[in-house]
Amino acid sequence: MGSPFLITIATMALFSSLAIASDPSPLQDFCVAINDPKTAVFVNGKICKDPKVVKANDFFFRGLNKPRNTANRQGSNVTAVNVNNLAGLNTLGVSLARLDFAPHGLNPPHTHPRATEVLFVLEGTLHVGFVTSNPPNNMKNQLFTKTLNPGDVFVFPEGLIHFQFNFGKTNAVAFAGFGSQNPGVITIANAVFGSDPLISPAVLAKAFQVDKKVIDLLEAQFS
Repeated sequence: MGSPFLITIATMALFSSLAIASDPSPLQDFCVAINDPKTAVFVNGKICKDPKVVKANDFFFRGLNKPRNTANRQGSNVTAVNVNNLAGLNTLGVSLARLDFAPHGLNPPHTHPRATEVLFVLEGTLHVGFVTSNPPNNMKNQLFTKTLNPGDVFVFPEGLIHFQFNFGKTNAVAFAGFGSQNPGVITIANAVFGSDPLISPAVLAKAFQVDKKVIDLLEAQFS
């Protein structure tokens, strides 16, 4: 038998290792396990290129200074720079995006399931906000909003529903940084009313406490 002191140290070391152990954060919506390694293609993130053939262009992206087309129903355009178009971001845990807004343009309520977002306004004025997750005891979700001017910065916590709206009469431009190489995006209206296949109108009518005809109209709009 070991001394009580050594047993105590060993026990503390064991629990300490368990406390800091954790799975890596997912870098896509799902990663289904397969038993045959010969058929394994997808990984959590991207497969690494041989360092011997890496070039400077693997860490380079051009054109984020150019305004994007905002002639759409929302009056906005998001140009993402993530691991899918800048390979050098793989495993580095960051990405960014340019956001262009026409007057009264909207980046509609959405979430980033894998990243916190930091927004910096370069031009124009934006009304932004996010909503907290469901609180206990039937309390209401809290909305945090702010009007941002050039030079202002606002943070949207990971996974929370948020939006940006240009209520000004001129164009607006902002840049966003994300704490993931692939933050993902879920646009709430598109996901709820435009999924494939569609969510049952009976489910949505019950959830939103509206007539089924309203749901039918919304699904026709987004599908």
